[in-house]
Amino acid sequence: MLKNPHFAAGIAATALVISGAGIALGSATATADTQLASSCVQKQHVDYNPGVSSVWITHTYDKSIDVTTAAAGTLVTYKVVVGTTSIGNPYVNRITDYPPPGFDKPVKAVVTAYHFGQGEQPAEVTPEPNNGGWSVSSTGWFVNSGNPVTAEFTYKVPASVSDGQQVMSGGISVGGTVGSGSDQPNMSVCFTGRGANPGEALLGSLDQGGLGSSQNQLSSTGSVTDTITNVIRRLIGS
Repeated sequence: MLKNPHFAAGIAATALVISGAGIALGSATATADTQLASSCVQKQHVDYNPGVSSVWITHTYDKSIDVTTAAAGTLVTYKVVVGTTSIGNPYVNRITDYPPPGFDKPVKAVVTAYHFGQGEQPAEVTPEPNNGGWSVSSTGWFVNSGNPVTAEFTYKVPASVSDGQQVMSGGISVGGTVGSGSDQPNMSVCFTGRGANPGEALLGSLDQGGLGSSQNQLSSTGSVTDTITNVIRRLIGS
């Protein structure tokens, strides 16, 4: 027999989510998608030539966000990819992401880079503040035409983001060996704020009651099934 009152309350709330999710989810997502303007892009790409001294060298920079819409309290991930289409083999030692105003420190940062004998390998790293953005750094990530370096920064969407609001990020900055470093302040990507769906609202309530975790919220894709499973797992462990 279940004797945990928090668990019982969570199961009851989850039942309510199941009963109303089909209608509520569809309307919330459709409204936000309709409001998404053409200027609100989710990916930017830049081909960068360092200059006369490296006339045959072209580096590539990409920045993207993993969702088009997101609710306050959910997680969004910005991906920065640094590569080259040329014969040069630069080493990148710093990647800085500039999130939208009001965003706190990333809850997670992962760098995927080439390692000799192992290929591309992901590793969780600790981001550090850098001139209004957040940086990940290394003694040098190797880059060639087949092996870019990728940094992913995951943030919690702040409570200030409202339904229908277009949330624009800043750009990126890259440091490394001669020619690979560049500031790209115009590489902004965007998502549109939306209201929380029933599952996300439930997780938010659990956080306020001390049962959730701000670093393990449901991602902004908003799957009610994943939300319910997540809720039950947390409650069992409480």
